[in-house]
Amino acid sequence: MSNPKINIEDLFNLPSAVIYNPDRFNHSTSVSTDTRTIKKNSVYVALKGKKFDGHTFVNQAIEKGANAIIINKNKLKDFDKVEVTIITVKDTKKSYGDLARIWRSKLTGKIIGITGSNGKTSTKEMLAKIFEQNYSVCKTLANNNNQIGVPLTIFSANNNHDFIVLEMGTNHFGEIEFIAKIAKPDIALITNIGDSHLEYFKNQDGVAKEKLALFHETINAGGKVFVNTDDQSLKRKTKSLKNKITFGFNGSPDVKGKILGLTEDGRPKIQITFKSNKFEVALGVCGLPNAKNFLAATAIALFTGIPKTDIKKAASKLCAVDNRLNVIKKKNFILINDTYNANPESMKAAFEFMASLKTERRIAVLGNMFELGERAIEAHQSLAVHLKRNKINEVYSIGNLMKHLDDELKKTKIISRHFRNRKSLEQFLTNRNYDNSIVLVKGSHGMKMEEFLQAFTGKN
Repeated sequence: MSNPKINIEDLFNLPSAVIYNPDRFNHSTSVSTDTRTIKKNSVYVALKGKKFDGHTFVNQAIEKGANAIIINKNKLKDFDKVEVTIITVKDTKKSYGDLARIWRSKLTGKIIGITGSNGKTSTKEMLAKIFEQNYSVCKTLANNNNQIGVPLTIFSANNNHDFIVLEMGTNHFGEIEFIAKIAKPDIALITNIGDSHLEYFKNQDGVAKEKLALFHETINAGGKVFVNTDDQSLKRKTKSLKNKITFGFNGSPDVKGKILGLTEDGRPKIQITFKSNKFEVALGVCGLPNAKNFLAATAIALFTGIPKTDIKKAASKLCAVDNRLNVIKKKNFILINDTYNANPESMKAAFEFMASLKTERRIAVLGNMFELGERAIEAHQSLAVHLKRNKINEVYSIGNLMKHLDDELKKTKIISRHFRNRKSLEQFLTNRNYDNSIVLVKGSHGMKMEEFLQAFTGKN
């Protein structure tokens, strides 16, 4: 089975492309934007970012073996002595995506697109783990889920891969549509619709509109979509969609989950019903959010013909994704590292997870939730209700928005304290006793809450 190659016809098919030295080009076996990892016979695409301009590294790319370069047309005069094939375009970022779309058309494996307000990374990892029991899988690495990251993952795929699992993120209108048109998924899944990136999407309807672009592009390409019917917004907005598969813990979806219980450390046991079959799985990761993520991954796996034995094996092998509900067992207490990001739904889920574990004290160390727009103050204040409901005993916070939560907590019996600077919070945490407690550390990525984990180093 031959792997994808970029030929001269593909270059001529790039919108706005003008090609110089076409006779020097045979074909390219890879596409790169990074001279640190570029391979021989690559197409080098010069992207301009906030910190670097890829045009600066064109000559270096050629020295390392690039046999074609794609540059913005206004840069042509800078490369009049270049002897490899030059392709000028209006916008190299868009052309990078266009070239990824061409590469994708040459791939034989099934492409799966996953987006959502919460849980998309964990769901992606779980699905990949299921497929990996018997198949070759290419998946999104790190946080490469945007307009640059999705093409990057597509270019890393070849025809030895049976499945390509793509995570798709967004914080502005039109981004999901852009990357979905590139990927043309065979299968698409939206984990949920929540209050994420409201600064740009205004409300949940705006979030839903953006995420649902993935479904529309998938259906247009003849693919199947997987609908979480426990999410009322998704259920309502996809009612008329054809070619859909449903999953959830409530009602009568095509794939239904049932929580059978939790282990002492919070790992769920799930019963899954599919058609007339029922089977049970025990997850290797903690928390009810991961039960939901695993059910989503299982729904796709079942409809692609993966046997339940593979699903059960994968479930037991699961590991927590870095900084996402990582449970660290200390001698006398439990530390929960959930510092990757935060929004109202993921905060609530983390509090509920704490409540599911037996302990004498529950302590939350919280930082701001970003990109909530006009709802920012209200969203932080509303956390007080969920903290009280889940019997959180102490809350220590940092960030201007978290001050509004602290003010609300002063009206309750929850012990709370707000810190104006990072050093004072770190010193406070370092000097505390955490015996017989559960400690959660969580906040938006920009708050760098992971830095506070060092305060617990050396603690029993």
